[in-house]
Amino acid sequence: MKSKTILLSIHPCFVEKIFSGEKKFEYRKRIPTDIRTIIVYATAPIKQIVAVIEVENVLQDTPMNIWKQTKEWSGLTYKFYKFYYNGKSVAYAIKFKNVYRLERPQSISIFKEVKSAPQSYMYILESWNDLII
Repeated sequence: MKSKTILLSIHPCFVEKIFSGEKKFEYRKRIPTDIRTIIVYATAPIKQIVAVIEVENVLQDTPMNIWKQTKEWSGLTYKFYKFYYNGKSVAYAIKFKNVYRLERPQSISIFKEVKSAPQSYMYILESWNDLII
């Protein structure tokens, strides 16, 4: 059985919107729907693990239906959203339950199984609980 924790790469501008509460959904073209926890890796120039997010649920529908359900807390413009899903028939939106910002961002090397930051996401099988303590 696979872990329900993933390491997810997110651009720093969107990480800031997550921390401010402006963004309560993360959009992906494909993502497992049974994830429960996200370890957030902020991409360049930060290049560190900056948060742990508890997932409420993962929505899956057409891009238009997902936008209608999530636009208020998207942290995106409709133009950006539409460009991202151009030509796609399915969209995924990860709804955040709780966001824990790390007091001290961590190097990705804290996970022995991770050789480099994922382009999109990867499962994390080892313990991550010490990150938020």
